Amino acid sequence: MDDIANKKTFRHYLYFLFGQQFSLLGSMIVGFVITWWLTVETGSVVILSISVFLMFIPQIIITPISGVISDRWSRKAIIAISDSLQAVVTFILFCFFLLDIPNVWFVLGINTFRAALFAFQLPAVSALIPAMVPKEKLSRINGVNFLFSSLVFSIGPMVAAVLYEFFSIEKIMLLDISTFIIALIPLLLIKIPSIRSIREEGTKNSFTKDFKEGISVIKAIPGLFAMIAFAMIWNFVNRPFNVLLPYFVKFIHNGTAFDLAILIFSFQVANMIGALIMSIKKEWKHKIKINIIGASLFFAGQFAFIFAPKGNFLFMIVGYIPGAIVLPITVALYLEILQTKVSKDKIGRIMSIDHMISMAIAPIGALIAGPLAELLGVVYLFYICASLGLIFPLLIWLLTKIRYLEYGKEIEEIKEDEELIEISELSEIVETIE
Repeated sequence: MDDIANKKTFRHYLYFLFGQQFSLLGSMIVGFVITWWLTVETGSVVILSISVFLMFIPQIIITPISGVISDRWSRKAIIAISDSLQAVVTFILFCFFLLDIPNVWFVLGINTFRAALFAFQLPAVSALIPAMVPKEKLSRINGVNFLFSSLVFSIGPMVAAVLYEFFSIEKIMLLDISTFIIALIPLLLIKIPSIRSIREEGTKNSFTKDFKEGISVIKAIPGLFAMIAFAMIWNFVNRPFNVLLPYFVKFIHNGTAFDLAILIFSFQVANMIGALIMSIKKEWKHKIKINIIGASLFFAGQFAFIFAPKGNFLFMIVGYIPGAIVLPITVALYLEILQTKVSKDKIGRIMSIDHMISMAIAPIGALIAGPLAELLGVVYLFYICASLGLIFPLLIWLLTKIRYLEYGKEIEEIKEDEELIEISELSEIVETIE
């Protein structure tokens, strides 16, 4: 398949990336405000668990379908429609708070629908990178992408915490709608290439066949499924920490929304440092080893929260920084492996399958985090998860084929090798007959 990515498509992708950061900022602010509102309003670890669980369910159900759709339909239309609908449901949420209707379950329902729209557009957004970015720039653009995201994620909570102190929630909701409009402008102006797989004339693949083909591609690359399973376990073990952090700050350390924002800001600054390193360094060796070591280092940082004196958020920040710096490097290299091993006409469905499998167990982790926290205590639950996080990467390295990806071939090369073997075997049979 010809490489359609060139300087023009790369420039257009940068325009798109710039616009999406505004939409991401608005969504980040709204997400932070809703989470803190639920924490203060209910004071329940179970409600926080249910909230995160409901946000994950659409990613499991919708993402595989949307991945196939992103390979068949206009990715530009998919992104525009899903962004527009997110703005609409945010306006509904604005009306809810404006009318002062204190219904936690309604907020959870709206939040779940927003997550469904995000899941619908995610494969299309992910598939734009290999389609519009030249192969030699993939590693660096993944780093730049993470850098921008980290910048938004660091600014978002700080802005949200300040807005939460001085403005009503309904006014904060309007900010998300305005950022959508800003993001829509470059999306409408750029041209997104259409990727179509080579098929026999007059035939069309069904969604089921496309999805099965994606599974076959994963099976054909030694170690790829193990890498996706590695991400799945990582998400499960890390889930209680993410779910219960607002409760941990508010009720274990008597913190405020601003304290939570400072923690998130610090994490994202560390992420930005890692992403900056990723965007500067052109080539990386031992990508899988970096992922394994990086995962263990990330969980080691969580012990700073476990052993921190009450209210000492600085202690938590200092201990967590090394793992937070390594995280974007591991994520960018993870994505690069996917983007370089899979052909561009199949990357959408592979991204969706990867997202589905790696996130499949996360809703369970989110749902049981609350009850386990009530049974064991939040701090002791953090201790168990951090300990598991230190051990499982080594087991994945020793017990699976994940290390084969250091030397693996792209799927097209695998198919070419198989065809050469078949031709060679056929020639030997012919010679034998003669």
